[in-house]
Order: sequence, then structure tokens, then C-alpha cells
Amino acid sequence: MADHVTIVVATRNRRDELLRTLGRHEAPVIVVDNGSMDGTQQAVGSLPNVELVESDDNHGAYARTVGALRAATPYVAFADDDSWWAPGALERATRIMQDHPRLAVLAAQVRVMPRDEPDPLCRLMADSPVGRAHDLPGPSVLGFMACGSVVHRGAFLSVGGFDDIVRFPGEEERVALDLAAAGLGLAYVDDVVAYHRPSPSRHSAVARKAAVARSRLLTALLRRPWPVVGRELVTTLRSGRAGRAGAVAAVPQMWPALRHRSVVPSAVESQLNLLARTGYP
Repeated sequence: MADHVTIVVATRNRRDELLRTLGRHEAPVIVVDNGSMDGTQQAVGSLPNVELVESDDNHGAYARTVGALRAATPYVAFADDDSWWAPGALERATRIMQDHPRLAVLAAQVRVMPRDEPDPLCRLMADSPVGRAHDLPGPSVLGFMACGSVVHRGAFLSVGGFDDIVRFPGEEERVALDLAAAGLGLAYVDDVVAYHRPSPSRHSAVARKAAVARSRLLTALLRRPWPVVGRELVTTLRSGRAGRAGAVAAVPQMWPALRHRSVVPSAVESQLNLLARTGYP
């Protein structure tokens, strides 16, 4: 399996949680540190089977792309510093991806600990109204959770990977749209499992809602038709304090987003509209 998949972990100031999860991984790991100031780099630098990529700055989700660029395997499995892959999960994932050459993203079942229950998004992916293509191993999706995904490295990098415009959270949507626009597949596979024990060191609920609103607005600006961008902006501004904060936070990245704007094909936009009509987030 070491010849086929590399685990990439992006982290910032979560040394203790990272050290607890790294030992659970069954494949070589690349840790990309986003400018931690809690001794993460010193603690991780001497660990066996772990490559450390250090940074003095916080690059958000783009750090995962940095790790994918360093990997030498055909597949990359992402994990967070508070998540890990179930025993045998990556071996199964690589076999599935080898058997389904159009599959660019395998979205795994993510079980939230300590309750050991599926993340609510997993049910939504399992019931995806987009349907299931004959050449994919599960329901087709237009989104995924990075901490529970295995990607075809070449396909992921061909669309730029996670970027430094959308950053984090919500960085997955733009990647999903670009892969779908390229005719590549994304599928949810329920029997490939990752575990997530959400860190207590997280943004407040309001701050996270603002960050999600920011990402949705920037993703719309990057890839959606102008009427959709307008509706997204109005919805964001009307969604309360968090939405307005998210819109303000998006302003510095709007010009870079416009420079990289490329509207998805009508077939992909139709799938997005179907998801919206069925209440899919």
C-alpha cells in the first residue's frame, strides 16, 4: 500500500492532537504545518515514516495541495490533525480507485467520535439526488469532506488542488466542481471509513458560519453564473451577523477570484440546481 497512497495532514497549533492521530495511520504521512507556534514542528520532525513540511505562515487548505505536490504516489488520502483512517480503509480505497479509473475523489464515511456515529453529511451523500454513474463505485456527489477523502493525485493537481483563495473551510466545493467539469467522477463509498474526533480547539460557531459564508460566496464568484452569484450575495447578507461578516471577509479575495473565474458547464450547473431544489447543502 505504501507504493500507492500517501496521507497528507495539514495542521496548525494542535500538536497534542496531531501526535495522538499520527500513530494510527497505516501509510506514509506528509505533515504540512501552517506556521504552528506550539512546538508542532519540533515534535513531528523526528518521527519515523513522517515527512514534515514547515511554513512560517498559515496557508489554510492550500497546505494540503503542498503536501500532494510532495507525494510520489498515485493516490493521496487527506486527514486532519484530529482525524484518522480506519484499519484497512486505505488499502480498500486504493483497490476501488484502481478498479474505477474515472474516479477522482472517493468520499469515505466519516464517523464522529466518541459517539462513533456517521457525520450527518454522509447520509446526504449516500442519498445524493445526482444518482450513480455506471462506472463509479457509489452515489455521485459534488462535494466531499477533505478529512475523509482519497483523491487521484494527478486529477486533483490537474484542477489546481485546494487553492489560497477559498482557503478553509468549504474548500472542497470548488475542487469538486472543477473535477466534474473535467468529466471526472466523485463518489461516496460507505464501506471506506475514516474517524474524526473534533478538536476542542476550534473557531466559535459564529466564526465558522462566517468562514463558510465567505467560502460559498468566493466559490460562486469563481465558478457559478452571475445570477447565482447575485443570489448568493443577497442570501449571505441577509443571513445575519455571521453572513455579513463572511461577505466582508470575502472582499480581499474577490479580485483574485474574478481573475480565476471560469463558469462550470451547463450540465454541472444543472446538477447544482438539482441539489439546491432537493435541499442539499
